Amino acid sequence: MTTAAPRLSTTTHHLWSRSRGPLIALLLLVISGVVLAALQSGEQHGRLDPRSADRSGSRALARLLAAHGVSTQVVTTSEEAAAAAGPGTTLLIAAPDILTEAQLTSLHTATAHTPGRTVLLAPGPASLEAFASGVQADPPVRNTTRRPTCSLPEARRAGSALLGGLRYATPDATADHCYHSGGQPTLLRLPAPRSGRDTVLLGSPDFLYNQHLAEDGNASLALQLLGSRAHLIWYLPSVSDPSSVPDNDRGFLDLIPAGWRWALLQLALAAACAALWRARRLGPLVLEKLPVTVPAAETTEGHARLYEQAAARDRASGVLRSATRTRLAPLIGVRPADAHTPDILLPAVHAHLNSAPDAGADLHALLFGPDPADDRALVHLADQLDLLESSIVSQERHAPREHPDR
Repeated sequence: MTTAAPRLSTTTHHLWSRSRGPLIALLLLVISGVVLAALQSGEQHGRLDPRSADRSGSRALARLLAAHGVSTQVVTTSEEAAAAAGPGTTLLIAAPDILTEAQLTSLHTATAHTPGRTVLLAPGPASLEAFASGVQADPPVRNTTRRPTCSLPEARRAGSALLGGLRYATPDATADHCYHSGGQPTLLRLPAPRSGRDTVLLGSPDFLYNQHLAEDGNASLALQLLGSRAHLIWYLPSVSDPSSVPDNDRGFLDLIPAGWRWALLQLALAAACAALWRARRLGPLVLEKLPVTVPAAETTEGHARLYEQAAARDRASGVLRSATRTRLAPLIGVRPADAHTPDILLPAVHAHLNSAPDAGADLHALLFGPDPADDRALVHLADQLDLLESSIVSQERHAPREHPDR
């Protein structure tokens, strides 16, 4: 009874020592899951999103439009944008250059004969080809406060505003060129008298951000450009839009739901923690006494069994021949460094045995020959090496020794 408590304490300590690693890894996994869930719990919106209050969001503009009776509808797919862009609407495309040719064509087809307005933010050559054929984009310039210097009513009422980015050139004489830089406009309005739908090209969207809306005439310009109709379609293109990738080009990762990516991240974190827990701690070698002494014969037998299991007759024969040459060298007067050189070792062995001249080939095959073809040949080789070594040792024992004169 007196020994039960120490045993219980030792067992508890042993269990804790063995299980604390997995418990810590499990705790880290739970914490990471909670953190990731917290990060995904709230709505996260990005750049130019009218629902975002970040510095690069556009919630302030959306509320300003709502105060003037303009409703804003956020869409994230080209199908939704094409369906919502009906008569009397303004279609704002936040990043037209990431759209595919098919998406651009479908949007232009849906809006080409519908009265309203299309606003493109920093459109490049691909989107210009679809919505503003004949317009060319010149290299961008930095954003700064610029004067309108044009007759466009919206720009004249707004006055100076933060414009820059891409510049546009068009041969259309009816177009409105505003906020110039280097002689080229950073705001270009292309009228369409037949369809009643004009197109506005903006070289930079920075004046729409929350952080810049209150500066100069940015709010007035944004309100007039986007609030000319009662309904605003705010299209935020997304790479997750099914129509952005052709079906024949979709890869395996595209078919994985977004939720599984977070699960894979958690599994990767758990695997990393397990690897850190179970990894070897490399450091200097520590000498440690073995609990038992292993006889050399057992070690030799163990090596032999390993060679046998691996059918490593080449390795075994090489070890036998090398050991024999090493032991024979001092007996026949050859330096240990030359023990494995046939041109030095073989003549010495031949001379020491006083063998016939034709025995040189046999000695070379015995000490430096090819690997044995089977186990029987390996055993025969070992016997021949023992016989050679025994012959030289026997001659050394019976050789007359010279004694110095007294």
